Amino acid sequence: MVFPDSQGGAEAHRTVGRQIGHGTAQTIAHESGRPWLAGSWAPEDLVVSSAGPVRVAAFGSSPVARSRLDALAASVRGLSDLDRLARALPGNTHLIASVHGQVRFQGTVTGTRCVYTARLGGVPVAADRADVLAGLTGAEPDEALVAASVTYGMLFAPLSERGWWRGVHQVPSDSCLLMPGDGAAARAVRWWEPPEPELTLEQGAPAVRERLREAVAGRRPQRGRLSADLSGGMDSTSLCFLAAEHDPGLLTFCWTGGSAINDDPLYAAEAARRLPDAEHLTVPDTDAPPVFAPPYWAIDTEAPRAATRGMNAIRYGARHLVAHGATRHLAGHGADELFTGGASYLHTLVRRSPVTAWRQLRAHQALNSWPLLPSLAGLLRGGDLAGWWRQCADDIARSAPPPRTPSLGWGERIPATPWATGDAVAATRAVFHDVADQVEPLAPDRGQHEALSALRSAGPVLRLVCRDYAAEGLPLELPYLDDRVVEAVLAILPHERYSPWRYKPVLAAAMRGLVPEVILGRTTKGDCEEPVDRSLQDHVPDLLELFADSELARRGLIDVRRLRTTLITPPRSGDVWSAQLEATIGAELWLREIAARSTAEPVLAGSAARDGARDGARDGKETP
Repeated sequence: MVFPDSQGGAEAHRTVGRQIGHGTAQTIAHESGRPWLAGSWAPEDLVVSSAGPVRVAAFGSSPVARSRLDALAASVRGLSDLDRLARALPGNTHLIASVHGQVRFQGTVTGTRCVYTARLGGVPVAADRADVLAGLTGAEPDEALVAASVTYGMLFAPLSERGWWRGVHQVPSDSCLLMPGDGAAARAVRWWEPPEPELTLEQGAPAVRERLREAVAGRRPQRGRLSADLSGGMDSTSLCFLAAEHDPGLLTFCWTGGSAINDDPLYAAEAARRLPDAEHLTVPDTDAPPVFAPPYWAIDTEAPRAATRGMNAIRYGARHLVAHGATRHLAGHGADELFTGGASYLHTLVRRSPVTAWRQLRAHQALNSWPLLPSLAGLLRGGDLAGWWRQCADDIARSAPPPRTPSLGWGERIPATPWATGDAVAATRAVFHDVADQVEPLAPDRGQHEALSALRSAGPVLRLVCRDYAAEGLPLELPYLDDRVVEAVLAILPHERYSPWRYKPVLAAAMRGLVPEVILGRTTKGDCEEPVDRSLQDHVPDLLELFADSELARRGLIDVRRLRTTLITPPRSGDVWSAQLEATIGAELWLREIAARSTAEPVLAGSAARDGARDGARDGKETP
């Protein structure tokens, strides 16, 4: 938690102590002696530089060395000087500063580290956990946002950056929170702008390589072993080869299995052969709890999980790695959002280089079977972002566009879930109109906006995945979402980083000479959907039991009968409705955990719950 340098801030700190107890919480003071930071953290996760009235703290993964932070902080005279300092910080960190009685607090530009603020006894306070502030202030869940999650599934930026608790506000990822010391209200100020995408692939790839190399090198644990996913795909395999540069004894982890056409294990085996000094753990996916299997439970009340189908398998894998000595784990999550994109960049490109835009449009047509005339119409059609959100609101209860409709707008329009009630749809429509009244593009270039929207939508989801790993004692690191890595990639021209003729051309160019060409030139992608679909059908009875006494139904947000019908006779558009189901499960479990904690009782749901399934899940097994 972060407190302003005021008498009110000191009193808020005392209130926190009375409500939740200081316990083992640590406190760091402003120059005035009043409390500035309070909480619980590992010593290596917080670095503080103090020079008179200027105090700067970096909190999180790969924090900067104390000597380096001292050097950066030496030139800070006011809060605006922190912009330059923030752009020099590596890793994935919160930046907190106390400068002449004023406080600045910011997270990461992708939302993997967030800042929340609320008023406690009339005093602005902030934290990196929304549920902590909600507990202190007595905040209730934002039911309209829950309705949107149930109706639509994954929430896109800027809706992904709206707080899940009424009265607890999330600071946008490109902004910092300023807390004056005179008792005035805290306010969010935008400080970060994406780089202008001006570099060619050849010009920008070396910087991407160096920023990734720096990001991975900074993840070396001070004790224990570094582990990393080795799926056989370009994303995780690249991280393994980068990690092996400084840690040849890396511990790699690979699931085997998937569908009959899944060739990930073949490429993972080849990559493992090229890493002879590493220890390779290969685990059959049949050893882990199946996806969508009980027990269903939430580890905390931070926010609803949007990715829930494999939560027990994630925890099983984390425990397996911990048993082999891992103390920090690398994963390639976020690379898809960073290195791949749609065709919306063509809107900007056609006005700058129409011949290039036409050639790339034809390639997208061939890849996606888009008809020519609708593709041209989509490319030439105007319309602003606010209008797109209003259209989504107005069309939310209508069926999805035909599969071959060109995707050249501001985003994909997704139909409402079959199980959302009329009240949930109406609440979602109101939320979307509220967004439309305030939204602005994240960048002038349409392709740059699409990239930032994808990153800032995925960041909060992956932040909660990190919490699932942390609950098992294994910090999860996502180097692709480090601010400096993101900036290096966004500096490259969108039509070169999203070329329709090559797969992830930026990552391939950056890793050439380090990662085997057999990986960089791969033209297939592993397929695991067949076992996922089969497991979903196997566990329909468990899911029906989960929703038999539903918190969402109690609030009038889902129709359990329609949910039952959908589960028993699922629609053909499996990817969309399955992801929406995951979001609904996450919302249900979140509300149950909130209700359980309000009565100080543990919560479990599903057929295994009655038989001590939480212990069974920790053992990696289902309880009979």
